[in-house]
Amino acid sequence: MPPSPLPDVLLLTPRRFGDHRGFFGETYSKRGYAELGVDVDFVQDNHSLSAQVGTVRGLHFQAPPAAQAKLVRCGRGAIFDVAVDIRRGSPTYGQWMGAELSAENGHQLYVPAGFAHGFMTLLPDSEIVYKCSDYYAPATEGAVRWDSCGIDWPLAGITPVLSDKDAVAPALAEFKSPFTYGAAQ
Repeated sequence: MPPSPLPDVLLLTPRRFGDHRGFFGETYSKRGYAELGVDVDFVQDNHSLSAQVGTVRGLHFQAPPAAQAKLVRCGRGAIFDVAVDIRRGSPTYGQWMGAELSAENGHQLYVPAGFAHGFMTLLPDSEIVYKCSDYYAPATEGAVRWDSCGIDWPLAGITPVLSDKDAVAPALAEFKSPFTYGAAQ
């Protein structure tokens, strides 16, 4: 597991066992992840498909009392996955980290509560599968504008495909975070 520039965000690579038929991998083990410091009760799995290269989803979060930690992986295709620290008072507030998650590399990103999460598709028809530590609660969902955190998105001449909601999310500089560093989320 390589070190993360954000100590609470983890880039993980579960082991895979392959042969001429393909591979087998255990994508989640509560005991195994607890040994890595991820001792979270996940209660919901989500699966999304983004058809176009350059689709940007996020930067999303759910506020307390329904704050979510997420364990994200890419089941098909490839994405650039990002976490941004939005905990007021955090020494890393506003900082981000990103990693390529793909079906090929098997990487996963653990994003704790108190971080905004988003991704950009790098291949067509990319499927994202992620675990959440709380149930979807529309009244608590929020967003920070995708281009307001200094993220080095791999756009290279691509115009991002955004939802209407993501296009008008507040910039980080104007954002009033519901999270406080050190507080239970």
